[in-house]
Amino acid sequence: MTSIAAEHTSTGGEPGPARNLIGGEWLTSATTGVSVSPADGRVLGTYYEADEAQVREAIEVARETFATHAWRTDRQLRARVLNEMADRVEAATDELAGMLARENGKILPEAHFELSLTPSKLRYYAAQALTGSGSGDRARPGVYSILLSEPVGVVGVIVPWNSPVVLSVRSFAPALAAGCTVVMKMAAQTALVNTRLAELLADCPSLPAGVLSVFNESGSAGAKLLVSSPDVAALSYTGSTDVGRRIMADAAPTLKRLSLELGGKTPMIVFEDADLDAAVGTIVAGITTFTGQFCMTGSRVLVQESVADEVRSRLAEALGRVRVGPGDAEGSQMGPLIDQASRDRLENLIAESLGDAEVIVPGGRPEEGELSAGAYYRPALFGVRDTDSPLVQKELFGPVATFETFGTEEEAVRRANATQYGLAASVWTADGARGLRMADALDAGTVWTNGWAVVLDQFEEGGYKQSGLGRLNGNRALEEFQEYKHIVQVV
Repeated sequence: MTSIAAEHTSTGGEPGPARNLIGGEWLTSATTGVSVSPADGRVLGTYYEADEAQVREAIEVARETFATHAWRTDRQLRARVLNEMADRVEAATDELAGMLARENGKILPEAHFELSLTPSKLRYYAAQALTGSGSGDRARPGVYSILLSEPVGVVGVIVPWNSPVVLSVRSFAPALAAGCTVVMKMAAQTALVNTRLAELLADCPSLPAGVLSVFNESGSAGAKLLVSSPDVAALSYTGSTDVGRRIMADAAPTLKRLSLELGGKTPMIVFEDADLDAAVGTIVAGITTFTGQFCMTGSRVLVQESVADEVRSRLAEALGRVRVGPGDAEGSQMGPLIDQASRDRLENLIAESLGDAEVIVPGGRPEEGELSAGAYYRPALFGVRDTDSPLVQKELFGPVATFETFGTEEEAVRRANATQYGLAASVWTADGARGLRMADALDAGTVWTNGWAVVLDQFEEGGYKQSGLGRLNGNRALEEFQEYKHIVQVV
């Protein structure tokens, strides 16, 4: 299939800029942007920036479609559309994975991993669309009550660039399943992937025009409209805690329903009885997967004192052997950061935060050779004692971790809970009872025992403390986009 972006060619015969899906139409704008390879800086393509008028149009069409179309009441239609979306994304897995590796920079196995999570999520919510959640009963003689769930209306979705396919689906699929219409802003760093995904979704024959609009934006004007518009009833945002706070403030005048999955500082807690072979290998993956640009990155390593020297030595050796290279190159074990600006931000943040930290693995950018042109940063590990260290307290969003030691279970809990974040945690122990005690004591929305980054469609995920509000995945995700109506009949 020829992509819509490729159908419009410039005078030189090259594919024209990728357009935005607004109210069922593919639109251009007065402003274009450039998609750049994080591996070497070359231009991959161009895209149209959506303007504020187009975002307002998308919201208006979504509002009108919600008010007048059978979408909100036709469960069978919603299930059919979500299943069609799953089929199209699944068929395009190899294409999308290759585009992710080039434009996002993640290595091909990680790109395929992201794509593997997506069709099942769409199919899960297709099934959920057919599942009723209302109830009814006789409250007392002559008084009957019915409780109905209804879609809230237009939903705004704001998606980051680090895993644009699966994170967009994680938000818009339950919103569509609930019967809402959606306007989705996607980050311009992955504009070509975003547009190809939008093409696949728009190609579904059962999808009514106006139910789903998708636009690319490098700034925030369109996103701010989604937050402030009184016609947007709910908003699902995935991104940083700082931006999440601003969204809460800006959404306050409309009392908008918010679902926020924000930052994280996942502690990887290793006890002396753990399987160290399994633990060390998983911790390395926890630091380097998606080049550390992941809200659940294992950015804090906490190890019991009796095995700390061994684990430190093993981690230093393993992180030093990680092969850095282009995402689509054979043999690469970690790709570049998303862009040069992110690499510069990470370097500056580390330089400002090091203090008394021990440099275990220095990391840093490659200064020579082919990789010097890209946004690469080698994995780094720093030993810290004080949990107030900025390296512990700040979300670095790169392949950088801290190394801490603890003596007792109680100290491990105290250290693990010492940040504002509470998205996830990983505990490594052969003692099942200890694993459950730790899960009870940790301030985290997800706790893995002897594992990391296991995410399941049917089980909710989200954060404690300042890692967010609400939950995505599972049945709870639908509730983020539903209202409950109590109907009382007196006879």
